[in-house]
Amino acid sequence: MLQPRTFRYEERDRIATITLDRPDRLNALTFEVYAELRDTFGALADCESVRAVILTGEGRGFCSGGDVEDIIGRLIGRDMRGLLAFTRMTGALVRNIRALPKPVVAAINGVAAGAGAVIALACDFRVATPQASLAFLFTRVGLAGADMGAAYLLTRIVGLARATEILFLGDRIAADEALRLGLLTKVVDATALAAEARALAGRLAAGPAFALGLTKDLLNQELDLSFAAAIEAEAEAQAICMQTPDFREAYEAFRTRRPPKFE
Repeated sequence: MLQPRTFRYEERDRIATITLDRPDRLNALTFEVYAELRDTFGALADCESVRAVILTGEGRGFCSGGDVEDIIGRLIGRDMRGLLAFTRMTGALVRNIRALPKPVVAAINGVAAGAGAVIALACDFRVATPQASLAFLFTRVGLAGADMGAAYLLTRIVGLARATEILFLGDRIAADEALRLGLLTKVVDATALAAEARALAGRLAAGPAFALGLTKDLLNQELDLSFAAAIEAEAEAQAICMQTPDFREAYEAFRTRRPPKFE
């Protein structure tokens, strides 16, 4: 089992739960947390014991972004090479979440701001409490609103006009508005958040892992494909899936009137 040092990690029932664990700083990210998150999501691609992932935070916040003192204060003195090494590392974290061929559920228990909002956006599902919020704050600290893939992902979820508003202004988006915009999958009471996220992850973990991974890959690819290329990619993907044991298992389960058991 993976053993990161800068956040909590648990595996149970084929579900990995990553809990950011700096509640006194609203789970603000440090250089070390960024690097371990990047490496953990990269390693999970080859972790056969895990079929779904939950990402959440301890305490009142999901993730308040980069730690002001630990990251921003230290970046001030870096040269261009050092700055680019950092920004590429943060982008690699989001890339690894999107590239992971397993579903990722964000359980947003509070504020998700700056990098925290982009990390939540990179997950496949986002379940939140009514007290949760998203805020893409980059322009408020003199940075481009397009960071860690925010402009790419956000535009495809809410459209260009609304993404422009969100990234230019950096305003807080409350949970009910985020749900209306499609930024959240579901809003549930705070007492039900952990159970709701785990139920969703459990449903995904019990599903056809290869087919789900291929679906995520196609969702990523087809953002940049022509319609004709997308149709061909999906035809090839389905032909591949039809050769898997899961496809046969679904057929046999239908014939014998029992739930399928995907392996």
